Amino acid sequence: MPAALAPRLWAGHLVALAAVVVAGMLGLWQFDAWQERRDAQAQDLTQVEPVALESVLGPDDPFPGDRVGQPVTVGGTWLGAGTVFVSGRERDGVDGYWMTSILSVQAEGVPDAAIPVVLGWTADPAAAPPTPTGSAQVTGYLQPPEGTGDVDADPNDDVVPQLRTADLIQLIDEDLYGAYVVDRAGIGSLPAADLAALPEPSRFTALRNFFYGIEWWTFGAFALFIWWRWVRDSTRVPQPDQVASQP
Repeated sequence: MPAALAPRLWAGHLVALAAVVVAGMLGLWQFDAWQERRDAQAQDLTQVEPVALESVLGPDDPFPGDRVGQPVTVGGTWLGAGTVFVSGRERDGVDGYWMTSILSVQAEGVPDAAIPVVLGWTADPAAAPPTPTGSAQVTGYLQPPEGTGDVDADPNDDVVPQLRTADLIQLIDEDLYGAYVVDRAGIGSLPAADLAALPEPSRFTALRNFFYGIEWWTFGAFALFIWWRWVRDSTRVPQPDQVASQP
């Protein structure tokens, strides 16, 4: 039997194993807390009071990276053209589509421009309600345009693989905002669509939990080192000169 498995060393092995397991679990707990707090902060922006779209983004402005998920209000008139169904959108485990229409924005000091609005989710485009008409006041979440590079298998139908400004602008005669809005309640009979992107948390969010996690794992690694040194010293075979020098 290897010397390291001698019964006289079992207690030391158990202590080392307990220290490593506890340190590992506490490290995981701290990393989980770090991620949970980051996720919670990512949701915070979606909970704030809505602001007017024109106070966040202009028709020709690049999308502000710190406003992903910002609740906004926007008023305008629905365009008859430009309604599409964005495929590959899951809700409650069911694959489906986003129904998206174009709203011509009407706001003081804003030039003629339109913005796509995700009306809601549907399992089947054939069962979706008609395209809305007339004037509307929409409250929803601001999202950056998509651009995954997916190719539209059939450019002649009203189903698209992504919500991309370059595709939608070909369907209407107005300029488009470099963003879209997800209606937060769903319009008509449609349930609300889930957000594709949430706000990014600050890199410093819950940093203390992150460092605590590293600290616990460092402690576990140190406990392993101490255990290795102890096993090595406890099982080392005395050298002849050491034996001779003993009284």
